[in-house]
Amino acid sequence: MSDIHPLAYVEKGAQIAQNVTIEPFATVKKNVILKAGAVIRSHAYLDGYTTIGERSVVFPGAAIGLKPQDLKYKGEKTFVEIGQDCSIREYVTINASCQEGSTVKVGDGSLIMAYCHLAHNCTVGKKVIMANGVQLAGHVQIEDYAVIGGMTPVHQFCRIGSYAMVGGFSAVSHDVPPYMLGAGYPFRLGGLNLVGLKRHRFSLEVRVELAKAFRLIYRSGLGLQKALKEMEKLQPFPEIVHLIEFCLSSKRGLIDLGGIVQRIPENRAAENKTEELLDER
Repeated sequence: MSDIHPLAYVEKGAQIAQNVTIEPFATVKKNVILKAGAVIRSHAYLDGYTTIGERSVVFPGAAIGLKPQDLKYKGEKTFVEIGQDCSIREYVTINASCQEGSTVKVGDGSLIMAYCHLAHNCTVGKKVIMANGVQLAGHVQIEDYAVIGGMTPVHQFCRIGSYAMVGGFSAVSHDVPPYMLGAGYPFRLGGLNLVGLKRHRFSLEVRVELAKAFRLIYRSGLGLQKALKEMEKLQPFPEIVHLIEFCLSSKRGLIDLGGIVQRIPENRAAENKTEELLDER
């Protein structure tokens, strides 16, 4: 049985599962879905086609599912999906997506700390930690287990790879590869996220191959395309394959040790075409 306070505002049509808690002065609009065990704290505001997963908690002042802050949005039907066991802290804003049928997603077990912002068309993987005040622009992708320090803005269309760590008060303007560590304004890589890899029990063999991959990309002087070819000779651990695929698909380009961007030329052309199509909408 759910515990819905009489001073909460729940519109007719909202789908409320078992064991949901809705505290006083929270607002749940008609198209919202709350799955079993979800908790909505006082003064949270849920709108649009928003789904809150099992046992996830939305803290006071958070606003989820309101229309995107994008002038191209024309009222199309879009979605927000929050996974299970997530913690959406105070005054977080997670906008609805932009473009018919698209979705803003937050993966299972993620912690989104106070005052963070997720704009339209963002995807956040599972077990991601975003510290206070992180600001994601539109179309940003954060992969599983990434950690982003507080007060860090991320430029639109950027990606932060799995198990990467971004220090606080940074400015991310290009892609941060998986398993890497960096910080700064402008953002600069510092090397592998060795502490994070050890904490997540990556084997020594995998860490050694990732270190070789790092040296090929950033210290060999080969250039990105040749470095990726050489990386294909490394042990084909899933982590190496993922790193190669991430780099090959980068459209924004990879940030370098000295703040210089490495990119594959045809991918830059693809990014420009994508942005042109969005501007035409």
